[in-house]
Amino acid sequence: MSFLSYAQNYEDVLLWRALKHVPNGFYIDVGANDPELHSVTKAFYDQGWSGINIEPMPSYGAAFREQRPRDINLNVAAGASSGSITLFDVPDVNGWASTDAEVAANHRAHGHAVVEHTVPLLTLTEICRQHVSGPVHFLKVDVEGFEADVLRGMDFSLCRPWIVVVEAIMPNSRDSNHLQWEHLVTGHQYRFAWFDGLNRYYVADEHAELAEQLQVQPNVFDDYLTHHLDKAWQRGKALDRQLKDTWELSVKADQRASQLEQTLADTTARLEERAQQLTLQALQLQADLRQAEASVRQLESNLHQTAAWGKDLEQRLLAVYASSSWRITAPLRFIMRRGDNSLPKLAKRAVRGAIRRTVRWLTTREALRRALLPIIVRSPFLSRIVSRSLHVIKQGGGPAAGAADVPHLQRELPLSARKVLDDLRRAQHKGQH
Repeated sequence: MSFLSYAQNYEDVLLWRALKHVPNGFYIDVGANDPELHSVTKAFYDQGWSGINIEPMPSYGAAFREQRPRDINLNVAAGASSGSITLFDVPDVNGWASTDAEVAANHRAHGHAVVEHTVPLLTLTEICRQHVSGPVHFLKVDVEGFEADVLRGMDFSLCRPWIVVVEAIMPNSRDSNHLQWEHLVTGHQYRFAWFDGLNRYYVADEHAELAEQLQVQPNVFDDYLTHHLDKAWQRGKALDRQLKDTWELSVKADQRASQLEQTLADTTARLEERAQQLTLQALQLQADLRQAEASVRQLESNLHQTAAWGKDLEQRLLAVYASSSWRITAPLRFIMRRGDNSLPKLAKRAVRGAIRRTVRWLTTREALRRALLPIIVRSPFLSRIVSRSLHVIKQGGGPAAGAADVPHLQRELPLSARKVLDDLRRAQHKGQH
């Protein structure tokens, strides 16, 4: 896995190249500033190291206590002596806080606001005596122009970091200030090893072999990756996943939209077809309504005509009832409506007699009888008349020859009548089948 670099100028890459063989090492960071942003020690902490973070700004102190629980986090300034000191903070530029009044004046001259804080002041010697019990593998000093005072307060005979890294450029410039303090390091058996354009690296004589690892700038063989790029890649991967998920959702949404469009089209077609049907039905209903209205008008006209006809008929009937002829014929109407000799009954008897004579005559005509029987059978009315006539003939005739072979009810019929009855029954039987 690649080494993640958090430092501003890849200082942690160079230090890791020289010290990665040390498990759970120890560091001192003077002017630690932020626990992650531009931090030289963050990558080492993630590798299991620990150390002392010296940062006088209270806001950064809280962040260190939260993010670096294994470390010793001191809200003090380091200097040449103990006491207190005024710290000049530049809120709009991270890392520009300094104890140097000239540096603060320079920041003001360039238009930056400067805020003054009074903070405790301790020497590195006092801090080491109190908190260091083993080897210190590197010391980093970045105090914005106050490096000389910090180094004056360090007893290198008491505490000997293997590597010392000191910022050597004046704040907000490219001018080096290392001549003001370098003797305070090299005068205690440290040799200069590397200048990276911002910091100068020194190696203790007793660990001179480490200097060989500090002879070239960070490069591809160090297999490192800046945390900014790593975070960007992580965000890119997350965005890729989100994009993939969004794309899948988009595809599903498109499919759903297509389905909905098809459903809408089908529904619209059905509704249009139904609307056409309803329109035709409405037109038909309108036509039926017009026809019904015409029929009503015709019925109303017929009703008026019928009412007029009825009224006229009533007037005529009243006139008949009031006439002399109606009164004169009253006895005749009375006679015709009652008794066996009323005109209707006399007419009925005459018709029946004629029918019986016709049937009796037909019984003597074999060929004519057979021709007429199919016609009689098809007419229930004629069948009933013929049957009743034959019954009357039976009541009026004597016993026939061969009565022993004839049903009891037919014995009184003449032979010719029985033949007609048999032919009629056979014809009815054939008609039923």
